[in-house]
Amino acid sequence: MLPQNSPLAPLATATRSKTVTWSDPLATAEAGRNLSGIELLSQWMRGDRAGAPICELMGFKLIDVEKGRVVFASTPDESVYNPIGMVHGGMACTMLDSAAGCAVHSTLPAGVGYGSIEIKVNFLRPIHASTGEIFARGWVTKAGRRVCFAESDLRDSAGNVLATATSSCLITSD
Repeated sequence: MLPQNSPLAPLATATRSKTVTWSDPLATAEAGRNLSGIELLSQWMRGDRAGAPICELMGFKLIDVEKGRVVFASTPDESVYNPIGMVHGGMACTMLDSAAGCAVHSTLPAGVGYGSIEIKVNFLRPIHASTGEIFARGWVTKAGRRVCFAESDLRDSAGNVLATATSSCLITSD
């Protein structure tokens, strides 16, 4: 047992909690097989169809969609912090991956899907709860028959770039 004044002794912390609820993602995926990507994403954005559980878990939402372009928004809190007191890079990467992937999805016809096969992220500025609302914007840069290329960026409400990503998505069909 470590003495209380040891630098290795655990620190007393205030406990916090968060409740996450989500809808069955397989039901959304099944319904989405009969919809084009833009139709599915538009229904999700309007709240007519359940979205991705990862968005519920990490606290971001789809706020704009058009063919080849989407925007997600989030106001991160300390529940997505890393141990050094800032928003974990995985949160930023997940938002960037979602924006790039959904931008690709918005261009696809019914019965065609995609999967991320590569993402490269550059973290440019730290993100804290005090940063406020952040926005992940994704857009298609080249729509190929088998592989689609997209980019995304993450910005604060003042327009400062927090992170950027380039992504490749494999196009799949049922």
